[in-house]
Amino acid sequence: MASHTEQSDSVEQPESINTTEQVEELLDVGQSLFAQAEALLTSLMRPWSAYQLGIAVAVFATAFVLHLILGPRIRAWMGTREGWPKWRMRILAVIHQRLRAIFFVVLMWVVVTVMQEVTWPSRSHLLGIIATLATAWLVVALTTRLIRAPFLRQMVRYGAWAYVTLYVLGILEETERVLDTAAIEVGEVRISLLLILQGVVIIGVLFALARFVTQTTTSRVQANENISPSMRVLIVKVIQILFYALAAYFGVKAIGLDLTGLAVLSGAIGVGLGFGLQKVVSNLVSGVIILLDKSIKPGDVISLGDTFGWINTLGARYASVVTRNGKEYLIPNEDLITNQVVNWSHSNDFVRLDIYFGTAYTDDPHLVRKLAIEAAKGVDRVLTSKPPVCHIVGFGDSSVDYILRFWISDPTGGLTNIRGNVFLALWDIFKEHEISIPFPQREVRVLGKETAEPVLAD
Repeated sequence: MASHTEQSDSVEQPESINTTEQVEELLDVGQSLFAQAEALLTSLMRPWSAYQLGIAVAVFATAFVLHLILGPRIRAWMGTREGWPKWRMRILAVIHQRLRAIFFVVLMWVVVTVMQEVTWPSRSHLLGIIATLATAWLVVALTTRLIRAPFLRQMVRYGAWAYVTLYVLGILEETERVLDTAAIEVGEVRISLLLILQGVVIIGVLFALARFVTQTTTSRVQANENISPSMRVLIVKVIQILFYALAAYFGVKAIGLDLTGLAVLSGAIGVGLGFGLQKVVSNLVSGVIILLDKSIKPGDVISLGDTFGWINTLGARYASVVTRNGKEYLIPNEDLITNQVVNWSHSNDFVRLDIYFGTAYTDDPHLVRKLAIEAAKGVDRVLTSKPPVCHIVGFGDSSVDYILRFWISDPTGGLTNIRGNVFLALWDIFKEHEISIPFPQREVRVLGKETAEPVLAD
């Protein structure tokens, strides 16, 4: 029993020691912060500190008045800059939004410089701190505008504001010690509040930087006409995956997390996801294959089953196909690989269309062929560089059957409408030259006991 008690005491002793050390560290940090706060309050009670606060308030009021007077004028001047690039106008818009803070920072540094020249440095010490804080806050506010996501931008901005404030006030180390003391341990991994805050700020900044780089690179890739549309999509996807993966990796490494322990867990999770997300993985791989072999690219006109339209975008999981009636179909990439797809504009945009019609046996077939070709040539969108042709394909029960073939170069404009226009042109020219289009006629005999007269019916 005694040995068992000694063993339990030896097991519980390190935990109690750690707890005692954490409490003592918190008390030390609290005493240090209390001492600094007491010194700050004491300095604020001095007459010149009150004067400096009054000067700062007066400078803020002056900046506010300048913003009211000059803000609308600058806004009106910006409205006259119609020929300027968009990036320059965006910079002006951001500056206009922070115009009051800019006036305050400039005026504060002017006041600090003048006071350092005409009086003792101690009488401008507080103004220097306020000017430094205002400058740091303004820089953070302007730089975080590069982050497009509102939530991420606010998180990074408030975190950076808190960091520079603690740094300027000289209490950054004590605050880090307090935040690092509030921690939990899961096995060999120690997660503190300081680690979480650092991770949010660092990963947020890295993701914002990755997004800015990918958007800049994407715009340049999309503007390069020497690269095919499918390769542009592939390059953009690879760049996005690469930069975001690098941002996540370096962000985790920067906050000190060991990724070795996550290797086995991530492998097990990967196997489970592989079985559960077979279709998703198949679509992702099919999308890469489509982009590499260039069988389908944005702008192509395709037919897949009953769907006919043009490729709007190629995504990682699906392709967006817009039909003539405005519907947008999201077709999985796997279907484009495994099913038969008709690409009307794969190697070129030329498409041949066939129209079948018939005329009466009393009409001259040579004249019919000539008139049909002439009618097709007179229709818009029918190519004259590839002239239409007309051939006899058979002798039917009621008519001589023909096929009229013609070419177009814009399948995105629709196929049904061009066929309808050619049929209408045939109708007009046949009516003009008295070419008849026969319809089936049947002879019906009514059998009776006495007589059976033939009756003709349409």
